[in-house]
Amino acid sequence: MDRIIGIDVSKERLDVAVWPQGEAFAVGNDDDGIRELTSRLKAIGADAIALEATGGFETLATAGLSAAGLTVLVVNPTQVRAYAQAIGRRAKTDPIDAAVIAAFVAATKPAIRPLRDAETQALSALVSRRQQIVQMIVAEENRARMVRDRQAQKSIQRLLAALRRELASIDADMDGHIRKSPVWRVREALLTSVPGVGPATARTLLAEMPELGSLDRRQIASLAGLAPWTRQSGKWKGKSFIGGGRGKVRAVLFMAALVASRYNPALRTFRDRLVAQGKPKIVAIVATMRKLLTILNAIIRDNKPWQDA
Repeated sequence: MDRIIGIDVSKERLDVAVWPQGEAFAVGNDDDGIRELTSRLKAIGADAIALEATGGFETLATAGLSAAGLTVLVVNPTQVRAYAQAIGRRAKTDPIDAAVIAAFVAATKPAIRPLRDAETQALSALVSRRQQIVQMIVAEENRARMVRDRQAQKSIQRLLAALRRELASIDADMDGHIRKSPVWRVREALLTSVPGVGPATARTLLAEMPELGSLDRRQIASLAGLAPWTRQSGKWKGKSFIGGGRGKVRAVLFMAALVASRYNPALRTFRDRLVAQGKPKIVAIVATMRKLLTILNAIIRDNKPWQDA
């Protein structure tokens, strides 16, 4: 890649740096700003454009640039910060700048994968909203157990009723999205054939991990943030950790692994063997998450449902 664009995203503006030329400019993070940015980047001849995942502020720019036919990467902010520290470009509290993002892409050459289409993005938005509603229901149910005042209880129950109606409405909307796509219908059926995997897990994977079935087991584990990495210096070797990757995917796989380790014979045997070897239970569950994801990846790849041994 000869010309890489790094973009530092904030709510109001996009700070842009061109690597290796060093040119820098800024535009607004709005429709007018993105039209200007698209025009300038096409004139520059950008080979790749990298933005940090910033919790949603990058969405408008990512969609606009991708729709204009430009190659866009959304990079992991944790990895960019680690790179910046490694080259001595920032203290822990300093913001990442656009030039560092561009230099990170130039140095690491991450794989360029197609961005999700509009239908997949819409399903992802529904998945996110469903998770928020479920969290609100859990919070109100916890309050209901703590509160003794009658009027407060009535308020909680009214809100719970409204939240459960909204949850049912979102589930219906998700059903509609799945029904519109024959491919999604088939894939949902394949994923839910695995004991422990329900519709919520399947739909999260469809929305958040469209690469499922197209990568090998190590790549898919890394994409989900389930590939272990170890702190090591010389002869010293620390504990292994997981992190980065796609948090929504890890969250649903954690719950699915808990269920599967009870009701899926193959995964229950796998988890029990690790515990019998002295592994902490949380380590065994993380390994079960990784094993489950590997199984789901193979099922989509081979287009064959789960079969009991």
